[in-house]
Amino acid sequence: MELPDQSEFFKTIIYLFVTYYKIILYGLGVTILLSVVGTVGGFVLALGLTQQRVIHIDKKRDTKFVRIFKQVFKTLGDWYVTLLRGTPMIVQAMIIYYGIATLDIFPWWSPLPAGLIIVTLNTTAYISEVLRGGLQAVPIGQMEASRSLGLTYNKAMRKVVWPQAIKNSLPGIGNEFVVNLKDTAVLSVISVTDLFYAVTQSASATYRTIEAFVIAAIIYLIITYISSKFVNYLQKRVGTAKVVKV
Repeated sequence: MELPDQSEFFKTIIYLFVTYYKIILYGLGVTILLSVVGTVGGFVLALGLTQQRVIHIDKKRDTKFVRIFKQVFKTLGDWYVTLLRGTPMIVQAMIIYYGIATLDIFPWWSPLPAGLIIVTLNTTAYISEVLRGGLQAVPIGQMEASRSLGLTYNKAMRKVVWPQAIKNSLPGIGNEFVVNLKDTAVLSVISVTDLFYAVTQSASATYRTIEAFVIAAIIYLIITYISSKFVNYLQKRVGTAKVVKV
């Protein structure tokens, strides 16, 4: 199959996909991998980060050292979120990937592992804000009722408050996954072979830039549409978080 004339727009799109479908599908797989690992990993790390940011400082029971220790942890957590949310992921990718690469301390350090770490760290900051909002949406009476029944603060958070907060946060977490599907395209700057990078290679080989990126746009549209529908389905299945009776 020969490359069609430049005037044959749709035939060129078909040609590019048929000719480069292997690398395009590989790039799609990498994009989905980055999004899934980044969102799941970011959620797990965000649980600890958010707990750190909302840690309870008991001025009556905590010693001065403990109060200072907790305050430092709260401040560090807030700084982390501010830094990661306040800078573009493309800048973070350049600093983290090339900064660590120059140290030459990790033999496994390559674009894909670096991309997975970068997306996870970035997503952690965003999901932490989502979870913090979910915690704030839980009625304060839930904690008070739990404490009145003899539960410690940590146990009340783990068994009563957090389950409701996570339910409240599911729409935001799902949205973050959809955002990651599109935003991981910036990792092409460190040569991660995602969908965007794969399409760029086909465009460079044929000099048919518009047609190549139309293919990328269509694929991104399809996967984000399917992901959005799936997130909405999960949201309906889980339903609105109910107040737990304790």
